[in-house]
Amino acid sequence: MTKFVFVTGGVVSSLGKGIASASLAAILESRGLKVTLIKLDPYINVDPGTMSPFQHGEVFVTDDGAETDLDLGHYERFIETRMKQANNFTTGRIYQSVLEKERRGDYLGKTVQVIPHVTNEIQEYIKRGAGIGTPDAVDVAICEIGGTVGDIESLPFLEAVRQLSLKLGPNNSAFVHLTYLPWIETAGELKTKPTQHTVQELRKIGIQPDALLCRAQKAVPNEERAKISLFTNVPEWGVISMWDVDTIYKVPRMLHEQGLDGLICDKLRVHTPPANLKRWDDLVHECEHPQGEVRIAMVGKYAELSDAYKSVNEALKHAGMQSHVRVKIAHLDSEAITDDNVAAQLGAYDAILVPGGFGSRGVEGKISTARYAREHKVPYLGICLGMQVATIEYARHVADLAGANSTEFDPASPHPVIALITEWKNEDGRLMTRSENSDLGGTMRLGAQTSNVQPGTLAHRIYGDTVTERHRHRYEANVQYLERLRKAGLVISAQTQREQLTEIVELPQDVHPWYMGVQFHPEFKSTPWSGHPLFNDFIQAAVQHHRQASGYQGQAAAAPAAGA
Repeated sequence: MTKFVFVTGGVVSSLGKGIASASLAAILESRGLKVTLIKLDPYINVDPGTMSPFQHGEVFVTDDGAETDLDLGHYERFIETRMKQANNFTTGRIYQSVLEKERRGDYLGKTVQVIPHVTNEIQEYIKRGAGIGTPDAVDVAICEIGGTVGDIESLPFLEAVRQLSLKLGPNNSAFVHLTYLPWIETAGELKTKPTQHTVQELRKIGIQPDALLCRAQKAVPNEERAKISLFTNVPEWGVISMWDVDTIYKVPRMLHEQGLDGLICDKLRVHTPPANLKRWDDLVHECEHPQGEVRIAMVGKYAELSDAYKSVNEALKHAGMQSHVRVKIAHLDSEAITDDNVAAQLGAYDAILVPGGFGSRGVEGKISTARYAREHKVPYLGICLGMQVATIEYARHVADLAGANSTEFDPASPHPVIALITEWKNEDGRLMTRSENSDLGGTMRLGAQTSNVQPGTLAHRIYGDTVTERHRHRYEANVQYLERLRKAGLVISAQTQREQLTEIVELPQDVHPWYMGVQFHPEFKSTPWSGHPLFNDFIQAAVQHHRQASGYQGQAAAAPAAGA
């Protein structure tokens, strides 16, 4: 029988519920349990696909094409289970489902209400995410509820999990509440009152937490833990400190050493071998003992919000671990980059990355960035839009296609080398259509798709004969211009198997040491254990560029650059 752990948050948002949930899942997985995670988001959007990164950070994409919360990226990086559409749902999706049932007459004329119809629907979605009744059923499903206790939007979710816990019966569910203990500098005290209040709010709606994860700048002293225990009715061993750390990969060990996984296994009556966290310890050791350093310029329009590029940031760090170097990422605002200042902006970096994005803001700065990397032979990786701007730049300045652009940015461009395709087939063979007037939500090429890779290319060295990666975009390289770009020297090194759409572009390796643009999002499949082959190769190119720039003559691929 599947057991459940419900993770809630209080006091303020952005405390790290996703990391805490993923860390607990990782510890339970290390004890031999089959685990999955489910994210319940209280906002009314059907999914985060149309939300600004300023509002919600990056959109994570699963193999089956779901646009999901960024926490699902943490889940996949921490445990072996791959996420699917069923692992993330929102208030919008729940109400959409309930209203569709009402229109069909499924409720047989009843008045449709939050209780029981909405709460029952939430419970059904949770069971679906846990794979109950299917071969994919797990031992433990960890359900993270977005927002904070006290938000009106979260109430139906909290009520639904309270009801589900009651239905499951004793020892089949546990509640973990993440809270915040502020440090008041002027008083020199760690304050427990906000935690007392947020637990009171939980208890008012019938939920008694089994464990409290107390976020703070430093470890919570035993005296404060005893006080919290007294006022929240949580045993003192269930009051667990989560202090600030320099890498998220220390959190599993932190929680394990305070007995969180033992507490959960006892509550759920799950008998397992002890946790084995050796690989996490090895990972932390690699993070703390780099043998060198490389500097990567990431040029985008969300420079002030690192969560907008969360998976890319992590993928670069993972690749750094594989090369035993620390990757220092500088987020540069593409709107501030011009042809006149691009050398001053980018000259100090060992490699350049232009990530995905939508809209025309900052695009010319990205095009200038791609040109600088091409002309100065700096390793360049363009992801999604980063591939498209590299194609536009090449068309303008090498293929003599003056005014080349994407129809996303200039519908009247004389040379639309990037354009909107109107028909394509999904992996399951379904014909998909779209136009300029289509809704933004659900009109993108999404999810994992396979392409053939041209032998003798950099892409083939990295991927082999085929590449399967996840996609999230509307615009494509215009097939009508591919031959002209090829004649001008651009290598189209991978194309989709069905429509022959461009997936990877690169420069010949006798022209540029490492220059590639990919239409897909490889960052979504990177893990700290092995990195991702594309990012691993990119960082190796950055290490080599750093060596050459500093005059280093060593041979070892992972050796530090001089003076690093």
